Amino acid sequence: MAVNKMIYGIDIGGTKIEITVFDENMQQKDNWRINTPTDCYQEFISAISDMIFEADGKFKLKGKVGIGMPGLSDQNGLSLSANISIANGQNVAKDLEDRIHRKVLCENDCRCFALSEANGGAGYAYKSVYCAIIGTGAAGGYVVNNEIILGRQKIAGEYGHLQLPADLKEKYDLPLRQCGCGLPNCYEGYVSGPGIEFIYSHITGKNSKVPDIVKEWRTQSKEALKVFDCYMDILGSCFSNIILNYDPHAIILGGGISLIDEIVEGLAVNINSHLFKGFSAPPIYKAKFGDASGARGAALLAMGKD
Repeated sequence: MAVNKMIYGIDIGGTKIEITVFDENMQQKDNWRINTPTDCYQEFISAISDMIFEADGKFKLKGKVGIGMPGLSDQNGLSLSANISIANGQNVAKDLEDRIHRKVLCENDCRCFALSEANGGAGYAYKSVYCAIIGTGAAGGYVVNNEIILGRQKIAGEYGHLQLPADLKEKYDLPLRQCGCGLPNCYEGYVSGPGIEFIYSHITGKNSKVPDIVKEWRTQSKEALKVFDCYMDILGSCFSNIILNYDPHAIILGGGISLIDEIVEGLAVNINSHLFKGFSAPPIYKAKFGDASGARGAALLAMGKD
């Protein structure tokens, strides 16, 4: 078998595992997905290994392997993932390496997204980019000169777990929300998709899903506009922290909420209202590669590694 002429980007989620095969010029050659095994860790590892071996067979070589998956890894490489609980406390990269007999690079899926968008994506022209996913959760990654900045404990960029400030909590009479991470009042509980639904319920006393809430916004419903104003104020506050901490040259948005034009277009003004006078938000763009950025970033992660 030839060695390392293809790169496999594997995007692991709570419901599906997707593999995308790229050549050395990052041109996509194949792509397929399977359901994520959620009951048995060994079945989980076997399923990923089988996808890799299937790719080897299709292209008659041993490709490099990069993986993006939800959650964090500690300094020993052990996983902590709410989405894939069977992987908790396991060293996914090492266990895969033992199966497939080659190096495996594994990183948080949001950071893979960030790496993809900074390298040939919406942030390609900028020295530093902060890439934020806003969907069922809120997480991101910071890339400088095309390299992910991880920090001492590899937790840099976890903007969703900064705390909602007291003034906004009081301004909108918001109840304290316990986050799944164990901390109270994390921004994620307010700026994510479920966060929009929570704010809507809090203000209107009714329950609705994000697509229907957006429809109400667009009909200029007074209640929905109050929800929108509250949400954008909180989102602006949240992203002002990103600028104060990282001061990126551009911000790239991904995830389902980034597809709502009114949010993307109104974000800069709301960020600016939470910044010092004379300072402002950088350019804000939607992701170029969208859902494909996870696998693409995972492949980029592996591309230059032996």
